[in-house]
Amino acid sequence: MDWVSPENVIAVLTALLGVAVTFAVLAIERRVPRRKRVGYRVQLDTPVGDRVTRLFNGRADMADATLVLLRIENDGGVSIGREDYHQENHGLTVRFARRKVEVAAASQAPFDSDALVTTDSEIKLPKVPLNPGDFFKVLVLLTGGAAKDEITVTGPIRDGGGDGGVHVNHSATFDDKPPRFSAVARRLTITLTVCVVALASIIVLRGEVPPPIGCARGTLTVTGSTAFEPVLSDVARQYERDCEGATVVVDARGSTAGIRALAEAGAQHDKGSPALVALSDGPKPDGYPQLRDTRIAVSLFTLVVNDGIPLDNLTLENVRALYRGDITNWRSLGGPDLPVRLVSRDADSGTREVFQRRVLGRNEPANSSRNCAAKDDPEAAVIRCELDSTAQVLSTVASLPGALGYTELRSGTGLKGLHRIAVDGRRPQVDELGSSPYPFREIEYAYTWGQPAPGSLTSSFLVYLGRGGGQEVVSGHGHLPCATPKGLRICGEG
Repeated sequence: MDWVSPENVIAVLTALLGVAVTFAVLAIERRVPRRKRVGYRVQLDTPVGDRVTRLFNGRADMADATLVLLRIENDGGVSIGREDYHQENHGLTVRFARRKVEVAAASQAPFDSDALVTTDSEIKLPKVPLNPGDFFKVLVLLTGGAAKDEITVTGPIRDGGGDGGVHVNHSATFDDKPPRFSAVARRLTITLTVCVVALASIIVLRGEVPPPIGCARGTLTVTGSTAFEPVLSDVARQYERDCEGATVVVDARGSTAGIRALAEAGAQHDKGSPALVALSDGPKPDGYPQLRDTRIAVSLFTLVVNDGIPLDNLTLENVRALYRGDITNWRSLGGPDLPVRLVSRDADSGTREVFQRRVLGRNEPANSSRNCAAKDDPEAAVIRCELDSTAQVLSTVASLPGALGYTELRSGTGLKGLHRIAVDGRRPQVDELGSSPYPFREIEYAYTWGQPAPGSLTSSFLVYLGRGGGQEVVSGHGHLPCATPKGLRICGEG
């Protein structure tokens, strides 16, 4: 038989030995049942009264204000759904001894801060579905009492055990002492470790890498942002390589078009969430309450101009004047005698929405040209056309004298015939995010129809894209992942 080789025989025997050791451990050591558990810990509890009193018009009762940051997570081995919370109108309750809640906000949470219900000394949290390892944070400003006064979180959670499924946990520190095991458990653990190392060595020597934990099979479609399409295509191919049996189809058609497609598919889906994810440059439009967002990355965008225009910087007011039609020839800005031709994206584009919101502060002027070279509307102040994709914008700007457009940062790299334009002397730099006033940036959102089922391909791919192996791809394309320490802060600010 072809499979009978020294390596395979050793692998099988090693695996059998590992299974035998596992059953021995289960027979000797008391087995801990799997529970639905929510852990919480206070990551910050500090007095801030002297710094916030002036923000509240000198209110005397703010002199003893304290700031608390609370982390709540599923640290058990079983997913928790909304039905697992026993309270009728809410999920968990946070109580602050001897302190009064002034204001509370949610961070990294699958719900808006408006969902928090506060009383004098309590916060009632909504029923939040949590997969193992999922977490969210609550930032609270309090008065009365003092920092370090008791803080408790209560449930209960169904199948949570004697403590109701809610308990205090903590992050490991260098001072923590490892738990003591019995002599039998230590010997069995060492034996099992040797088995695993031997089996892993065989796999490595044979050049095979096991798939990552959390893979799922099936077919998933990812639509939306054309600016983010290069990232999605690379992450999709990498996920397919890592997760056998998965197919991820990327069908970018613009942020707003992707949101509409997701809403239509969700409305027609009989139950749960369809296998569809929509990426959007910036938040979704109003009117889609069923869509749930996951913040993926911070993206930088840039203005690009045809190489026939020897300018490499425009003031913010210059840009706005060009798009108002106040400047129609480049000679007004020290360039050649060429008409200004604005090459823009269509109304479904998230990049266009970002440009209008972050740079112009208003909508772009009406479309006045079908070929981008001449006016169809003789009364229009400036030549402006609309195209369907980032790739079309770039190729048109590169070939059309006097053309000005915009794109996601990396999409404009290495193309002939055009170059980037700084704004107020500032260029888009990932390293300067959060400190530079460069305006043309936005958060990339991934939207699903409601909460995808735990273990589904949709849920698995979102984790892979936002927090897993896809982060390196996101970074490699010049975006800042929201899951990084710096990204957490910027994505939290919105």
